[in-house]
Amino acid sequence: MMTQAQKALLEQALEAREHAYAPYSHFQVGAVLVAADGRRFSGCNLENASYSMTICAERCAICSAVAAGVRSFQEIAIVGGASRDAAETVPCLPCGACLQVLSEFCPPDFPVLLADGMHPLNTLFPAAFRLRNTAEGTL
Repeated sequence: MMTQAQKALLEQALEAREHAYAPYSHFQVGAVLVAADGRRFSGCNLENASYSMTICAERCAICSAVAAGVRSFQEIAIVGGASRDAAETVPCLPCGACLQVLSEFCPPDFPVLLADGMHPLNTLFPAAFRLRNTAEGTL
């Protein structure tokens, strides 16, 4: 069962989705990233005729947050679909690139809220790529 706070966060992602630019796929995606301090950063997908130049909603939200100096996050909500009804009922899983970028800033158990509920980041992306940080001695 989803909490009222989770439903409100998904609604904000639906609002962000309304700004998507998806003339090719007609699949609009919205995301809201909640910073550790409670600030919210929204993003939407931005397609391009050269498909590899497309920006996903999740990375759009992360870039906005990082550009504002934020690098610590609580959760992200993601919705997508060809219609608002679809976005409210069908989970929109993040792509591998978005999951990799999330894993750069978020712990493995980071909550990813989709239309069907909460999923830990490491269940969606169990093998995130990490470089060794020699200063910290970690992977």
